[in-house]
Order: sequence, then C-alpha cells, then structure tokens
Amino acid sequence: MKILDGKTLSNKIKDKVSQEVKELKADGLTPGLAVVVVGDDPASHTYVRMKQKACESTGIYSIIHKMPLDISQEKILETIEMMNKNPNIHGILVQLPLPSHIDTNKVLETIIPTKDVDGFHPFNAGKLNLGLDGFVPCTPLGVMKLLEEYKIDPKGLDVCIVGASNIVGKPMMNLLLNKFATVDICHIHTKNLKEHTKRADMVIVGVGKINLITEDMIKEDAIIVDIGINKNEQGKLVGDVDYENVSQKCSYITPVPGGVGPMTIAMLLENTVRATRSK
Repeated sequence: MKILDGKTLSNKIKDKVSQEVKELKADGLTPGLAVVVVGDDPASHTYVRMKQKACESTGIYSIIHKMPLDISQEKILETIEMMNKNPNIHGILVQLPLPSHIDTNKVLETIIPTKDVDGFHPFNAGKLNLGLDGFVPCTPLGVMKLLEEYKIDPKGLDVCIVGASNIVGKPMMNLLLNKFATVDICHIHTKNLKEHTKRADMVIVGVGKINLITEDMIKEDAIIVDIGINKNEQGKLVGDVDYENVSQKCSYITPVPGGVGPMTIAMLLENTVRATRSK
C-alpha cells in the first residue's frame, strides 16, 4: 500500500505558485483573492483562515468580507458586484454553505466566470461538462493532480464516486470521464452501495460519514481517495474510510488529514494565479 501524500505535493505546488507570483509582481501585477464568508460557522471560518494563510505564504493579496448571519442577499450581491469591477481582485470565492435565506445559486451566478476560482459558476460547470478549458472546482482538481503525481492513469479504470454534490461528486465525474474512466456515481438513494464499490478499481468518497467505506466493500488493490472530513468522538480528524483496515487491502490511499485537503487549497492558489494571468 502506498500513501497518496497530498501535503508534500501541495507544498511543491505552493513553491511553484510563489515563484509565479514573484514574476507577476515584477511585471507590476499582484494576484488578488477575495473571500465572502457569512455567519459564524466555526468550520467555515477555519477554512477561510487556512486559505488566507496560504495566500500570505505565497504572496497573493487576500481580503475577507465577513458578513453577519442575518445579512440580506442584496448586500451580498452588491459586494460581489463591487469585486467584479475591482481590477485588483482576480479571484472571488464564496464560502459555502450559505444561510437558508440566501439563494446560493444566485450568489454564485453573480461572480463573473473569469474570477470564479472555485469553478462553481454554471458557465464553468458547463465548460467542464463539455471537456472545455475553464475553472474547475478545487477539490476534484486536486484529486486529479494527486493521481497524476503518482502516475495513476484513470483511462479504462472502473471508478465509483460516492457522493453526488455539485462541489465534488459531479465535477469529479466529469473530470474522470474526460480522462476516459468508466464512472459509477452513488448517492444517498443508491441501493446496496457495496455492490458498486466492490467492483471498482478506484473508490472516491466524500459525504461526511465516518467509516462509511469498510474493508469488505472494496476489492483487493483498489485505489482509495478519501475526501471526507469528520471529527470522531476523540476530536480527531478522520475521513469517510475505515483507514486502519482498508489500508491493509488497497494499493493506494489518501490519509485524512494530509491527503486531499491540502490539495484543495493548493488548487485555489493555482486558479488565482491563472485568473491573474488571463487579465
């Protein structure tokens, strides 16, 4: 069994981004990333701090718009429109989830596609679906970079994705289809999940349920990508896979933490630099 080490790869990518940022600054251009975070959800604020720290370490200018839980949708849209027009801001992201009184789709659609570094705008989602060049959501893109680093070619593999969200599952499916994998995507209404995972060469899971994928649900030498982030009863970060037992049977596996998580932030930095270069 080999560990797919996202932490080490993400550090390599950050070093590359730092160099690219220096080159851009030498040309008089400082990459700028703006983040909108609504409410006081601890997880959201933790993620935002991690993104801000990564920006600081690579020389990217970042600004955080912290908004109260009861803010109106109109105020959020006004802020995004302001950032759309700001030439010093090259990337915009809205930390999800948003409060229930906010129309998430409307908010995401307000970000102009060229600044949509999270890849959630319908324009970029459509490009991904068609195999065209556009911004791709950072977590699935990070998974693809990790596979590439370890020379794992999805072409011809049977891949089972567990979780069909717009943020991870669906874009992950499209990225793999574009690489000619055969993709089986499962969700909360899937009957007998084990039937699907057991025959897969690669299982990718990201639903937020501890020990959802167990050793008896995978075949020998399967590749396991765990995108889940959970806290167990001891307060330790764990994924959706029973790591201790599954790791004894698979060929590759991502740890939690240190697997896909660091790659997500690395891809955000790459997307921000790319958005800056496109100006």
